[in-house]
Amino acid sequence: MSRINTNVQSLLARRILNTNIAAQNQALERLSTGLRINRGKDDPAGLIASETLRNAQVAIGAAIDNSHRADSVLAVAEGSLQEISSLLLELENLIDRSASEAGLSSEEVAANQLQIDAILDSINRIADSTAFGDRKLINGSLEFTISGTTNSDQRISAIQINSAKLAAGTTRTVSVDVLAASEFAYISAVAPGSGGATSGTLTIEIQGIHGTEVMSFASGTTAATMATAINASSDLTGVSAVVSGAGGALIMTSTTFGSDAFVSVQVLSGSVSTDTEFDEGVDGTVTINGRNATVKGLTATVSSTSLSAELILAEDFARMAAGVGTSASFEITGGGAIFAISPDLGLAGQASLGLQAVSTGSLGNGVDGFLSSLGTGQTNSLDNKNYANAQRTVRAAINQVSSLRGRIGAFQKNTLQTNINSLAVALENITAAESAIRDADFAVETSALTRAQILVSSSTATLQLANAAPQNVLALLG
Repeated sequence: MSRINTNVQSLLARRILNTNIAAQNQALERLSTGLRINRGKDDPAGLIASETLRNAQVAIGAAIDNSHRADSVLAVAEGSLQEISSLLLELENLIDRSASEAGLSSEEVAANQLQIDAILDSINRIADSTAFGDRKLINGSLEFTISGTTNSDQRISAIQINSAKLAAGTTRTVSVDVLAASEFAYISAVAPGSGGATSGTLTIEIQGIHGTEVMSFASGTTAATMATAINASSDLTGVSAVVSGAGGALIMTSTTFGSDAFVSVQVLSGSVSTDTEFDEGVDGTVTINGRNATVKGLTATVSSTSLSAELILAEDFARMAAGVGTSASFEITGGGAIFAISPDLGLAGQASLGLQAVSTGSLGNGVDGFLSSLGTGQTNSLDNKNYANAQRTVRAAINQVSSLRGRIGAFQKNTLQTNINSLAVALENITAAESAIRDADFAVETSALTRAQILVSSSTATLQLANAAPQNVLALLG
């Protein structure tokens, strides 16, 4: 080369050197940050995909944390319910022991009543004080709220919403239709004497859902007298009786409805005509929001993704045949314990659970009484000696608390735990995918750095030679 104003080889060597230095710097940056993509120009499409996956990671992580928090909340509630269950068992023990009147003094009965009062106070205190932070859990504040529409005539005796999905600011209408009536068990009996009176001594064994009673009637006992005697023992047997028609037919019916109810009449001695010796009740057919409900006596239960509810139908409503007046409805207006356990917020990502109150005024039922009726001076206190009613009230409360504990446990195990497990797997896979796109491969980058370092060194030496080449022109001036 004999020109010195423009050193083309130097320009070429400098460009290549700059390229190699950039490659070296990129390798150093990736090795120092651990990321293959540090800015958009490194891989525009890869950056978009990586950011999308990172967004999914954040949402899944939050959903997992929410699920763990929900599990903790419900664990607190279940712990208190466990203690209430123990107190209810102690209540049953006190009532059962107090029923043995001949074996207890009045002072002992009074002491038992004091214990019952203390237990009732403890249940109310636990129900009111159980909280997660400042959120009360089992005092009824996390029940679903109901607004009646056509229920003004009390077609539905009790409503328990276990879960429901409601969009913010909206309500859900629940329609209940009786397609086939629920029935109690019944047996018609007619004594051969005049006007339904017995013509001789009659002994019959009556059995119902509560137990068995053997009854003897003298000759000439009327059907009305027999009905009175049977009704006097209905608490023991679960069978009541009425007299129908001028002929004095004795109609014996179960005091409860559905397939669990039955009436059995066995003639041990004497003569009486019965249409059958055994009959059982029938569970009706009910739909709730168009879905067939599971019916047990007067109780109708439905469970779906959007609604899980248990309704106790009023007797007159449950016994209606399909037609006019066999529909009722109400609205769910809000409430419930709502947990966001999905990466995508919205109704599909929500899980809800209704936690009803477990105070003494809520546990029990409207037939036998609520738990508060066991207190001093109340209907089912020990002084009134309504031991059978008191026992059934406590057992109803035990069933309610155990059912609530079961629902909480099922929610924890089958909803929260499975959700945590599935989201954890999804998080692992998404993290792996995001890592494959964005993270640096150290083996590749160290190789690239070594190559770039060698090329920078060689490019530097080449540039030095290219810059020295024009000095050869001086030989021409010699």
